Amino acid sequence: MKHLIIGGVAGGATAAARIRRADEFAEIILLEKGKYISFANCGLPYYIGGTIKERDNLFVQTPLSFGVRFHVDVRVENEALSIDATNKTVRIRNAEGKEYTESYDRLLLSPGAIPVRPPLKGIDSEGIFTLRNIEDTDAVKEYILSHKVKNALIVGAGFIGLEMAENLHQAGTKVSIVEMMDQVMAPIDFSMATLVHDHILQKGVTLWLGKSVEAFERKGDLLEVTLKSGEVLRTDLVILSIGVRPDTKLASENGIELGETKGIKVNRYLETSAKDIYAVGDAVEFPHPITGKPWLNYLANPANRQGRIVADNMVFGNHTEYEGAIGTSIAKVFDQTVASTGLPAKRLKAMGMSYLSSTTHSNSNAGYYPGATMLTIKLTFAPDNGKLFGAQIVGNAGVDKRIDQIALLIKKGGAIYDLIELEHAYAPPYSSAKDPIAIAGYVASNIISGAMPVIYWRELKDLDLQNVTLLDVRTPGEVAYGTIPGAINIPVDELRFRLNELPKDKPVIIFCAVGLRGYLALKILQPRGYQTRNLSGGYRLYKAATAILPKPSV
Repeated sequence: MKHLIIGGVAGGATAAARIRRADEFAEIILLEKGKYISFANCGLPYYIGGTIKERDNLFVQTPLSFGVRFHVDVRVENEALSIDATNKTVRIRNAEGKEYTESYDRLLLSPGAIPVRPPLKGIDSEGIFTLRNIEDTDAVKEYILSHKVKNALIVGAGFIGLEMAENLHQAGTKVSIVEMMDQVMAPIDFSMATLVHDHILQKGVTLWLGKSVEAFERKGDLLEVTLKSGEVLRTDLVILSIGVRPDTKLASENGIELGETKGIKVNRYLETSAKDIYAVGDAVEFPHPITGKPWLNYLANPANRQGRIVADNMVFGNHTEYEGAIGTSIAKVFDQTVASTGLPAKRLKAMGMSYLSSTTHSNSNAGYYPGATMLTIKLTFAPDNGKLFGAQIVGNAGVDKRIDQIALLIKKGGAIYDLIELEHAYAPPYSSAKDPIAIAGYVASNIISGAMPVIYWRELKDLDLQNVTLLDVRTPGEVAYGTIPGAINIPVDELRFRLNELPKDKPVIIFCAVGLRGYLALKILQPRGYQTRNLSGGYRLYKAATAILPKPSV
């Protein structure tokens, strides 16, 4: 059996290695139009910033080592030009510019994605870069060293953009970020992103949110970046992190069907519309396990999993099905960790799906043990049966293990009640007896059962406070540092003795710092005939979500 693989990063390299383990005698040819295969794409910003010291550490395998270990004919700087699916051949151009034809029994497409470069005036000016591969990384690194970069502008506040901001900042560069949306990190909801905004600003990074670039112009040693709002920013370096799109040119030009999202359409065995031609990775469109609707998922873990599955199907025939990915991601943003899995509220709302949400704040480990830090967890779930739709976590320690547990439950069709039933390893340095995700489950179950009616920050922000009583049940010392205008302050421990201060003819909106004391106050007032709701996420979330960011200076 002869297997031809186009694309040597992530899914393609994984598939080649798996095919060899499954069939010692197969002929395997791996084509890569770049110079490198199997490199750590996600590690590129950390090499630029100096966290990863050695360039060689970015390479999982070299073409030579991979070829020897797995007995694969690795051909770098060989670009596939066209596919003849009828005769099972591929036309290829090698590093010397010569063209040749290679036959196959099974063909795998793993072309990945390419950075978006909008057709803006001056976008090809010196000092403007994207970051997607080793060549990009080398170019950025060399430019920083040779031009003594003091100021950098990141266009786009996605994962790569924020990681680049952190690493350039760490290298001593003054960093600004321009983002068209009103928040950083599109996979998470606005309220969770505001926690990240505050942290980024504390680090001295300038945020230009709700802004888009109109043009670039080289002026001597500097780049002038003109925003559509009229501001002109001057910088030494620009990193474009606007996003990526699937590299489907080879597939589409050769009759392979694309799907609704313009990714390569594959079936559950990862086979394309052309027989014996398979596809994996960033270029593939596949139904989302929750919605059933096709989507593009630009993450390394699914690409590697697909590579393993498709290898088995290429060797043994179509028998292993791919279950799909829900989009589990995590990023280090300075001292914070931000993670997401499944569907956030804004995507559920856009799709017209009914949902509820809960936001909780808990310590990463036992509060009495040194080093405990806050984890903010937002869950989205079905209002009828509590089926988990998604989760987002912002915090420091312990974010990764919690998001992974929730992601597994979502992929298995779990509900908020499963978060309560999870059995956690507990010791004071690692958690508390009630783990943060168990607490998130308890709160979500109280919301869905009606035991704790809630109001969300957006509702409260737009509410006419003349028609409600706003009750702050924190201590006077806490209130001195800020509260919601118009709120009455009665600490929860005094509430039973000061009920005469609360009118019964209006609903009572209760809030505390994170929501727990608000829930206790609600349970005091409900049996006494008060109509109550508790602010989800408490004043901590409300303050962050309604904060007006400082206006950046040019």
